[in-house]
Amino acid sequence: MALHTKLVETEAAWESFLAQRSEANFLQSWKWSEFHQKLGKKTFAVGLFDDDLQLGAALSVKEEAKRGKYLTVAGGPLLDWQNAEHLQVMFDALRELAKQEGCQFIRIRPQEIDSLELRQTVKQFGLQESPMHLTADLTLQLDLTKSEEEILADMRKNTRYEVRRVEKVGVEVRQSEDPAEIQVFYDQQLEVAKRHNFVPFSYQFLHEQFTTFAQDGQARLFHSYHEGKLLATAFILFYHQEAVYHYGVSTADNDRLPGSYACQWEAIKWAKAQGGLRYNFWGIAPQDQTTHRFAGVSVFKRGFGGQEVQY
Repeated sequence: MALHTKLVETEAAWESFLAQRSEANFLQSWKWSEFHQKLGKKTFAVGLFDDDLQLGAALSVKEEAKRGKYLTVAGGPLLDWQNAEHLQVMFDALRELAKQEGCQFIRIRPQEIDSLELRQTVKQFGLQESPMHLTADLTLQLDLTKSEEEILADMRKNTRYEVRRVEKVGVEVRQSEDPAEIQVFYDQQLEVAKRHNFVPFSYQFLHEQFTTFAQDGQARLFHSYHEGKLLATAFILFYHQEAVYHYGVSTADNDRLPGSYACQWEAIKWAKAQGGLRYNFWGIAPQDQTTHRFAGVSVFKRGFGGQEVQY
């Protein structure tokens, strides 16, 4: 049988293929599909096959927005981007799927390092740069195979100072896998959104995401406190030996105390203990874009060291 695509029907089959791909990420996981289904969206686990051998994967989510219906493939497709035949078959399948679903366009963000060669490749298949990003494209990633001492040494001086100040000032961190605690996270996010003027995620979005991943121990909250008062919380996803700092909130009390630093350092140590290879601080602003909405938090994230990875 020639190269063909079909929908993969089971989590076991889907995750078995992703386990073989070093670039596999939570955005292409079966759990990400389940999460979106809980939000009422249609998802499609498209597999690329040669006979019964799976060669590629593209988890696609159908979005219905004011600008129209469209398909998204975040963190994928996962396949050999050097193989033109594989790309052609996958893109043809996604186009056909989009037509069947009445979609106007498809938006993808490959889990591939940005390069001139890659941009030329996707252009050949009719893809063009999107006016909006789909998900974090410029990320900051920390190598967890280093020792704690090496990670500390690679931090900026003031970040290392704040991490060491945590114990001195009596900041404590508690971990939780309890979905009920998303309510407090959501409430605090509303306060942060007011302060920094951004559109917050819905309670359902945060709760369903956390609940779905926490079922398999792949989601965890890290809360920092001082004298019983909440300072900050980090929402961490752990998948395929990568911990991702997906969301975070902080309170006004955090401004004078190292609560956010405490959350990050505990999450880094926890991920390392779980056998994690990378700690992904997720989206950051380009260095030269000082007015970017991520600029402030990017300064905080870059203080921990790590490598900037542009997808």
